[in-house]
Amino acid sequence: MTKPSLLELPPGVQLVYLAEGGANVIYRFVSAPVKSHRKDPKMPLPVVIDSPDNRAVSASFRGKLLRLRKETAADLSYKEIVHNFNNTVRPLFNPEELVDQTLIHLPEGLIQRCNELLRMDELNGKRPKKRHGGYLCLNEPFGLLITDMTTFDDPSATLAELKPKWLTQSPSAPGSAHRCRTCALREMKNHEARRLGQKEQRSFCPLDLMSDRFDNVLRATSFIKGCNDRTRLAYILHRNPTLQKLQSLQKSRREVGLLGPPPHSREVSLDMTLRDCTMFIKIPRDEISPVEIRLGDLDLKTGAGGKAKYWRDLENTLIGGGWYRGSNSQGPSECALSQRQ
Repeated sequence: MTKPSLLELPPGVQLVYLAEGGANVIYRFVSAPVKSHRKDPKMPLPVVIDSPDNRAVSASFRGKLLRLRKETAADLSYKEIVHNFNNTVRPLFNPEELVDQTLIHLPEGLIQRCNELLRMDELNGKRPKKRHGGYLCLNEPFGLLITDMTTFDDPSATLAELKPKWLTQSPSAPGSAHRCRTCALREMKNHEARRLGQKEQRSFCPLDLMSDRFDNVLRATSFIKGCNDRTRLAYILHRNPTLQKLQSLQKSRREVGLLGPPPHSREVSLDMTLRDCTMFIKIPRDEISPVEIRLGDLDLKTGAGGKAKYWRDLENTLIGGGWYRGSNSQGPSECALSQRQ
């Protein structure tokens, strides 16, 4: 029995595929004229019209996207994900700093219809090939309403996106390290990419991102996509309060690497979650309107399915393989630690 306070997604809502990752598919709500309300089950589910102009989505969904769960080995329900988020992650930040997520009950038949469309998109070449074969969980009765950080409603704005991983060095890294944890891992992956004849990846050093020196932050922005005005983006990120809070949390939550409790513990899960989130920066065209900055991808990461062993094995490899020391580097490194040598 659904609780009265729980949001219900109307059976007539119409969705458009926006993006997907390994565990979720994101949909955007769209409006449709009232005349599109049909009983034919093969027709797309039409939106519930909430205003006479036939263009507005219900007020409950304005500024929101719908996230639906895929069938995965982790098999973590949205109820559990939201419980973890509300009790573990949400208390650490201000509401305006987070991509919010709210549980919403789904109408019957919606998941099946979405899966049909995913299969059709595969046949039509509209779905990324690496996502083929992965479909939504038929046993998940809920979706998540999440904060819309796209620029769909404000095309003049720009959206920058970055992963502020490991804003402080791994506590188990060697004291003589010439690479931070992120740069060490990237160099290890690039070494393997060269061996296989694949393209190498370049990115910013997270220590530059947290530097008090504006020039270092500006250097980091050259690797951040979504905003061509690097100087403006650097001013936004320089000593940014949300980034500083995240760094402070990473410093205090140090149960990572080879130290601390067993890797399956809840402490390790939260500490790794704080090191693998995404920062979304919505920048209005004018410089008077406020910039919106939110952290997403903050589902509590568990050590299940071999993940805990992977985290520990990876740290051992970075240490034992000399990647922290920069022993295998080919050419100059982006890492702030190497710049200081």
